[in-house]
Amino acid sequence: MPMTVNNLADQDPFTTKDGSTIRSILDKTNAPVQKQSLAEAFLPAGCATDRHYHKLSEEFYFIVSGAGKMEINGEEKLVGAGDAILIPAGEWHQISAQEDLSFLCCCAPPYQHDDTYFV
Repeated sequence: MPMTVNNLADQDPFTTKDGSTIRSILDKTNAPVQKQSLAEAFLPAGCATDRHYHKLSEEFYFIVSGAGKMEINGEEKLVGAGDAILIPAGEWHQISAQEDLSFLCCCAPPYQHDDTYFV
């Protein structure tokens, strides 16, 4: 299989079901990905994702810049640049931005709209 190299600047942004704006860096839409996905997410200051969970995907968030508050199953923590957050599959979660917030999101298995639940 040939090497896959995708540049973030070449990826078009879109809004996920939870309300964040992301650019997919590597996923099934732009690479021969099988077991995970990587995206950059952005939330403007004062905004938050809709509280949700994923039945299948475990997620990692890595905060690149900005500051916010992460909530997982009712537990809240302030987060900022350099913080890595584990979101186990099935856990309710929401992130809110106190400053413009940029973070990387890795999902395994790969992110799918159909695996985002609100009720």
